[in-house]
Amino acid sequence: MRHFGHIAPEVRQRLFHQEPCAFTADSSARLLSAALGATLYSPATRPRLADDIVKQAGNGVVSMVLCLEDSIGDADVAAGEENLVRQLTDLAGRPGAEPPLLFIRVRFPEQIPDLVRRLGPAVRLLSGFVLPKFTEERGMPFLEALAAAEKAGGRRLFAMPVLESPELLYRESRVDTLEGISRAVGKYRDRVLALRLGVTDFCSSYGLRRAPDMTAYDVQIVASVIADVVNMLGRADGTGFTVTGPVWEYFRVPERMFKPQLRQSPFLEVQAVELRERLIEHAMDGLLREISLDQANGLLGKTCIHPSHVLPVHALSVVSHEEFSDAQDILRPERGGGGVLRSAYTNKMNEVKPHRAWAERTLLRAEVFGVAHEDVGFVELLAAGIPG
Repeated sequence: MRHFGHIAPEVRQRLFHQEPCAFTADSSARLLSAALGATLYSPATRPRLADDIVKQAGNGVVSMVLCLEDSIGDADVAAGEENLVRQLTDLAGRPGAEPPLLFIRVRFPEQIPDLVRRLGPAVRLLSGFVLPKFTEERGMPFLEALAAAEKAGGRRLFAMPVLESPELLYRESRVDTLEGISRAVGKYRDRVLALRLGVTDFCSSYGLRRAPDMTAYDVQIVASVIADVVNMLGRADGTGFTVTGPVWEYFRVPERMFKPQLRQSPFLEVQAVELRERLIEHAMDGLLREISLDQANGLLGKTCIHPSHVLPVHALSVVSHEEFSDAQDILRPERGGGGVLRSAYTNKMNEVKPHRAWAERTLLRAEVFGVAHEDVGFVELLAAGIPG
């Protein structure tokens, strides 16, 4: 699989200076953690789940979570498990099927070994499990169950803990909770692919819900948690993890209070005015702004609950030619001693030592999402990726 692999090769050649790399579920954890992109959630109870997975893979989705937790009712868990096993077994029997990276979001640690056992040979389709409401106390049993299931099933399985508990939100318990989470995930570092943020749960603790005109960063109590999670768990010194962006809840806006947040000129330049209107109608201007803020605050990838959100996440994850040029200059071997140099675009100064970690992350993102040609922007990437 590869990002933008669903569009024609000749279109990719026109868009990309460096095309996104190909990868598989067996690629390195470092590569996969950056490549998750827009992780699309789907209830495990969907009656045509196997067909849905194939369809979404064909539309450019590279990671999916099949949910047995909050997206289904308490009374539907057993039926969801049964459907999940049946659908993945069906999918495993389809010749030539190339599903995305697949994860199961469970409720209890005991579900992990049980599902691995029930899946049998179909476990080869599974990349891991999403662990809800993760703290050190609640999370360790999940991680221990994952390690045992991996050994029993003979299949490498990753964990993606979801940070969403009230203890993490409340100021008086936040630091202790983060330190505990750090100990837990540090012990299982090789199996923790990414940390996911449950912003909807954060908001629920205070009876809040952000409007489509607002991003998660406009809700100050949420923004403060994101900042502290990145501060303690997303560091670039080798101790940090990939932290993914929060879910965007909206896919249509009947009425808005504030002006749209998308400038007209990038769309006028490539004759894509109708695309801009469609994005605004479906609340995508708020999503695009939040994705940009995710990246500015150290997050990579995003939880998605609607297929229309996938392409914007991927389009804004592509590295611009300017970013790529700066990163390459900073990491040249002869720059190992540090110093300052003028950008090849002659519009900024690149400080070699302070910008090294940024450059390394940028080149990793360039590997999995590609580098746009010098004259290609996010509008062209969005337009080219929309299914015909």
